[in-house]
Amino acid sequence: MTTLLDAVREGRMDDIRPLLAPLDRGGRKAALEELKALRKEARGWRWGERTRVRKAILVAGAGCHTGAAGCATWLGARDMRDWVHSPYPWVLEVLGDREPDWLADVARRLAARAVESDAEYRLVEELARRAGCPLPVSDGMVRTWAERVNSSRWQGGAEKPLIDVLRADTRLDVLVPHLLTMPELPPVVAWVDSHSPAGSWPAALTALVAEGLLDRAALLDSCAARLLRGGKPTDLRFCLLVVRRLGPTSGEEAARVADWMAMAADGPSPVAGHAQEVLARLDAQGALSVRQLAEVSGAVLFRTEKKLVRAQLIHLGKVLRRDPSAAEELLPVIADAFGHPDTDAQERALKLAARALPAVSPEVREEAARMASLLAPVHREAARAVFGELLEEAPGVAAYEEILPPPPAPRPLGPPAASVAELTEEVTAALLRSDQEDVTAFERALDGLVRHARTGREELVAALESALAGQWWAKIPRDDADRRMLRGRDGLHLVVASLLGRISRRAVHDGQTRGTATGTCSHAALDAIVHARLWEAAAGIRTGRLPYLLATPTWHTGAIDASELVERLSGYQALDVRAGAVDFAQALLRVRRTGEEEAAERAAALGTAEGDRLAAWLRADEPVATVLPRQVEAEVPVARDWLRQPVTTVRRVLLSTDGNRLVQQKFPRSFHWLGSPHAPLNDRCHHWVVESPHWTAILPEDGETLAAWLLPTVASGVEEQRGTTWLLPALAETGGPAAGAVHLALAYGLGARDAEDRLAAVDALLVLAARDRLDAGLLGGELATLLQRESVKPNRLADAARTAAGTGAYGTVLSFLVPVLPALLARERAPRGLSELLAVAAECAERSGPPRTGPVPGLAETAARGGTTQLVRQAIRLETACRVGTG
Repeated sequence: MTTLLDAVREGRMDDIRPLLAPLDRGGRKAALEELKALRKEARGWRWGERTRVRKAILVAGAGCHTGAAGCATWLGARDMRDWVHSPYPWVLEVLGDREPDWLADVARRLAARAVESDAEYRLVEELARRAGCPLPVSDGMVRTWAERVNSSRWQGGAEKPLIDVLRADTRLDVLVPHLLTMPELPPVVAWVDSHSPAGSWPAALTALVAEGLLDRAALLDSCAARLLRGGKPTDLRFCLLVVRRLGPTSGEEAARVADWMAMAADGPSPVAGHAQEVLARLDAQGALSVRQLAEVSGAVLFRTEKKLVRAQLIHLGKVLRRDPSAAEELLPVIADAFGHPDTDAQERALKLAARALPAVSPEVREEAARMASLLAPVHREAARAVFGELLEEAPGVAAYEEILPPPPAPRPLGPPAASVAELTEEVTAALLRSDQEDVTAFERALDGLVRHARTGREELVAALESALAGQWWAKIPRDDADRRMLRGRDGLHLVVASLLGRISRRAVHDGQTRGTATGTCSHAALDAIVHARLWEAAAGIRTGRLPYLLATPTWHTGAIDASELVERLSGYQALDVRAGAVDFAQALLRVRRTGEEEAAERAAALGTAEGDRLAAWLRADEPVATVLPRQVEAEVPVARDWLRQPVTTVRRVLLSTDGNRLVQQKFPRSFHWLGSPHAPLNDRCHHWVVESPHWTAILPEDGETLAAWLLPTVASGVEEQRGTTWLLPALAETGGPAAGAVHLALAYGLGARDAEDRLAAVDALLVLAARDRLDAGLLGGELATLLQRESVKPNRLADAARTAAGTGAYGTVLSFLVPVLPALLARERAPRGLSELLAVAAECAERSGPPRTGPVPGLAETAARGGTTQLVRQAIRLETACRVGTG
C-alpha cells in the first residue's frame, strides 16, 4: 500500500494498476482511506501539482472502490475534474477486472450525475460497451452528445451535413426521444440559422422521419407535449419548426384537439397562433364542435394580443355566415369581448353581435345587452343601435376617484439584536447575501457587531468562529486573506474577519489609507464611501471602543431621525468616545434636515464639535450638491457588443451639479467627490453593470442630487443596457425636493428599451404620485423633449403609460400625456406609436374625465383628416372624450 501511495503522490499512473492487483478487499479499503486524506491535503497545493496528483488519486480511488455507488460518486466528484488531459483511459484499465453488471451500474450512476464533457461521455459510453448494456441516457449525456454531433460536422476541414452525421449514429432512437423531454434544449440544437434553415436540427430530424430512422408519431407527440408545457422561446420555436415540417395529417391534428385548444388558450403568442390556425382548419373540416369552438374562443378573446383576438373574431364571423344556428352558443362568447381593452376588438365584436342577434333566444339577447355596458364610451351609440331598448340606460356616473397605492411608510430598522445568538444569526444571514442587497440587514448586522464587540466580545468571537468556520477567509493563510480583502469588495466579511483576527492590523491600516480614494465617477465614489465605512468599522471593532455607530439608519430608506442622532452624540459625549470621521460624515448625509430647528438647538447645546457641526448642517438645510437647472446635451458612445466597443453615438439630455465647499473642507477625503462640481460624462466611468442598493441609502435626503449623478446610467436604458432603472422606486422614496433630475430620470425610465425597466419606472411614478411629489407638467415636458430628440420612442412610452393606467391611475397618466401629444401631432409624418399613445390617453380621458388643461392642440386637425387609420380613429376617440367627458 505504501508503494501505491508513493506512485500516486508522484503521479505515476501507469504503475497504479499493477500495484492494485495484489491488494485484497481489506487492503483496498485501507488504501482508499489514505487516498481520501491525500485528496483533502492536495486542495491546498499549487494548481499544477494538485492537478497531476489528483489524476492519480482519481484512478487509484476508482480501483480501490468495491461498490458501484461509491465508485460512481468518486469519479463524478466536482473537485476531481480540473484537468486538461483526461485520466479516464487509466480508470478503464483499473476497472478492467470488474463484472459486467457492476460496470453497467457504474455507467448508469455516472450518466445520472452531471456529464459535462466529451471525456465523461466517452467514459460512460465505454463502460456501457464493456458491460454489454444499452447506453444510459440523461440530460447531461444528451447535451454532450449534441455538442459531439455539432463538433463532428467540422472534422476533416469541410463541413458535413448534419443529417449525414445523425444518420450514422446508431443510438438515435434512444437519444432523440430524451432530447425532447429535457427542461431546456441544448443551445446547439435549439439554435436555427435563418440563412440556412435546411441545415438545422428540425430539418434533419424530420428528414430522418421520412427515411424511417425516427418514429414519426413519437416525435410529433414529444413536440406537441413540449409546446403544451411551454419553455424558452428558442425551444418552442424548435418544436414549431419540427411540427410544421412534419406536416401533420388531418387525422393527426384531430387526435390532438385538446392540446391545440390548451395551446391557443394559454400558450405564448407564436404557439397560440399556430394552434389557432390548426383549430380553424379542423373547424372548416367539421372536426370541431360548436361547443369546443365556443370554449376555445372564450379563452382566446380573453388574451391581450390584438392579432390573436382579431383572427378569432374573423373566424367566428365566418362560422356565423356558414352556420347561423351556431349563434346561440357563440354570442355569449362574442359578448365577453365587449370588455376587451382594445377598442377595435370591441367594435368588431359588436358588429358580430349585431349579425348573431336575430338568431338567438331572448335570454341570450338580454345577457349580451347587459354585457354591452362594458363597451368603451366611443361605442355606446353603436350599441344602442344594435340592442335598442334592451340596452339598459347607464346609471348616473359616479364621481371619478383616482386609485393610487398608499404612500410607502418608512419602516424602522428596529432595536438592535439583544443577544449574541440573535446577532450571530443576523450576521450569518447577511454574509450569505454576497452582494448585500438588503440594506436593512447589512446595517443591523454592522451596528450589532460594533455593539457586542464592546459588551460581550469573548462570547461573540466564540459564536462567530463556530458559525463561520466554513467562510473562505477562515480556511486560508492570513497573508492570503489580507491580499484579497485589500483587493476585493468583501462587505461585512471584512469587519467579521477583523474581529476574529483573520486579517492583520497592517491590512486594516492599509485598507483605511486606501479607503480615502474618492473614485472617478459617481458609482466609484458612492462605493468608496461604503468601503471607507467598512474599513473604519474593521479598525474600531478590534479595539471595542465604540458603543454603537452614529450612521445606522432609523428607517429602511437610510434616513436618520435628527433627534435620534442628537441622542447618539450625547451618548458618545457621556462615554467620552470620539466619533469616527467616516461614520459621522455618513450620519450627516443621512439625517433628516427639513424643519429640525429643535434638534439643531439640542445639538448645539451639547458643546461638542460634532454637535456644532450637526446644528449647522440642520440649519443650513442645503443639498449635498445643487443640481444646475440648465440641461446639457451630450454625445454618448453606445456599445452594442459584448466587448463593449463603442460603435456609434447618441445625443442625450443630462444635468450638471455644482460643488459644495463644506463637504470638500470638513468631510473625509472619501466624500470629496460628492462636493466637487460635475458635468455629464466628464468623469471617467468604466462600469458596465452598475447597481447597488447602498447608493440611495448613502444620500436618502438628496434624491435630486443622486438622480443627476446617476442620470447617464438610467438614460443608457433607452438604447442598449438593461437593468438601469432599478433605483427609480427607491429614488421616489428619498427626501428632499423631486425636481428636474428626478423627473428627467423618470422620463428616461418610462421610455426604457426593456419592459422590466419600464415596469420599475411605473412603480416609481406611482410612488411619486402617492406621495404628492409628482409634477405632471414637468414630467410631460421632459418626455416631450426626449421624444423630440428621439431618445424615447412613443410605443415604449405608450406601453409604460398603459401599465400605469391599468392600476387605476388614469388621471395621473392623462396629466403627463397631454403635454406630450401636441408636438407629436404637429409632425408632418406621424411617428410610430402615436396611435398607441392616443389610445391610452383616450381611455384615461373616458374614465377620469377630460384634461383640465383644455383641448389638446392639434388633436382636432388629426381627427378631421378622415380615413380609418388607427391614428385617426384614436384621435377621434380622444377628441370625443375630451369634449363630452365620460359621456
